[in-house]
Parts: sequence; C-alpha cells; structure tokens
Amino acid sequence: MLRHRWISYFFIAINFIALLLFLFFHYSIWWFVLTVGLGLGITAWGAFDIRLGYFTDTFYRRKHSRGKVIALTFDDGPTHYTEQILDLLQRYQASATFFCIGKQVEKFPELAKRLVHEGHTIGNHTFSHSPWMGFYKADKVLVELQEADSVIEAVTGKRVKFFRPPYGVTNPSIAKAVKLTRHQVIGWSNRSLDTIIMDEDKLYNRVVRKLRSGDIVLFHDTSQRTVKVLERLLPYLQEEGYGLVTVDDLLTLHAYES
Repeated sequence: MLRHRWISYFFIAINFIALLLFLFFHYSIWWFVLTVGLGLGITAWGAFDIRLGYFTDTFYRRKHSRGKVIALTFDDGPTHYTEQILDLLQRYQASATFFCIGKQVEKFPELAKRLVHEGHTIGNHTFSHSPWMGFYKADKVLVELQEADSVIEAVTGKRVKFFRPPYGVTNPSIAKAVKLTRHQVIGWSNRSLDTIIMDEDKLYNRVVRKLRSGDIVLFHDTSQRTVKVLERLLPYLQEEGYGLVTVDDLLTLHAYES
C-alpha cells in the first residue's frame, strides 16, 4: 500500500489551514512551521525505512509462516568473501538470496554463476551502487536497473525480477523506475548492520535477539566479519530448527522472468 500520496494530501490540507489561521486569525506562525516540519519528517522516515512501503510496494517479511523459516540475504557482492559464504551455505545445505551490483558481477562472473548453479537466488542491486542514488532522477535510476539486469542475464542467463535499492532508500524517482521495469522491491525485517558494527559478538547477538520466523535478514558479502558471524549463526539456526530458504520461496514469488 502506497502511503505517501494520502499522507501528503493530509499535510497539504493541514498546512493550508494553518496558513489561513496565521494570515486571517493571527494564530502563531509556529503552528504552520510545526506542520511543515512534521510532514517533512514523516516523508524522510518513509524514504529511509523500506518496510513502510511509503513510495512503492515493498516485500520485507512473511507475516504468517508455518514452522520456523527465514531468508538470509546478502548485498553488494559478489566479492572475494562471497566464495566463503557460498562454502558455508553449502556445508549447512542452506539457501540464500544475493542482491548483486552489476559492476561486481562483471568483476566476479564465476561467483555469480556459482551462486545460481547452487540454487541461490540472484537479484538486482543497481549497476554502480552510487552513494548519490537517492538523488538520481527516474531516467538515471532506470539506466542503473537496466544495466544491472543486462549484466546479470548475460552472466547467469537469469532475467531477474527482484530489486533491492541501495541503502534501502526509496523515493519517487525509484518508485517510477521500478514501475517501468516491473521489479519487485525487496526489503528486510532483520538488519544486521554488519557494515557498521565492528564487533562480531554484537553482530551475532543483534541478529539472534531480533530473529522471528518469516524474517528477511540483511547481511553484506563484503567482509570477513560477516563470514565469521555466519560461521556461528548457521549452526545455531540449524540447532533451533530454522529452515533457510530463498526470498522467492519465503514469499511465494517468482524471482525471474519466464
């Protein structure tokens, strides 16, 4: 459900009323400033919290699941660490989903092929993963999506449908682009913060403490730190009876074009 339209209409109406009260009834200007600030704050929250589906429909967890099942996801690869992660997943017979950057697929094509060959799902994470992605216009976002799709298809033979925006940021430009490409936007419900938290114990405990059946867990296959955490997490999940599946299996969606 897209929330930004009706929330925007609501705040436009409130701001208009506050402005009228200020102009004609000498109410404090701070009422107007407050409503403007509140509207901007909620919009910013919607842009940075992918779970809200504020600008575009987003899948971020399975709300009702039978048994204990979760989906591990890895962003920003493939990298040198992806091979170690694939080895671990293979050892524990676990499936995962990798949201890959197009230029990284060009750099490590054999790893992209391997992860698909071993039954994992590959998704689009843009071609360049630019830190300025949130400021791109829709046509530039569209190029990023299309270029990543083309590289992934050329290497793996898969025409992907899943897309995860860099940093989990959504906005009207990204929403317009994914509407044109018909990608399904995939978020997460359990964020490891493995690119920020340096302590492996804190990382491990953060994920385990928040874990619920139906979760989509966010990791990055970009550091030895994440590999070390997985070495502890995978046997724990196995002992606790969790099934580790791909996002498409968890959500009953199609990951690729037919």
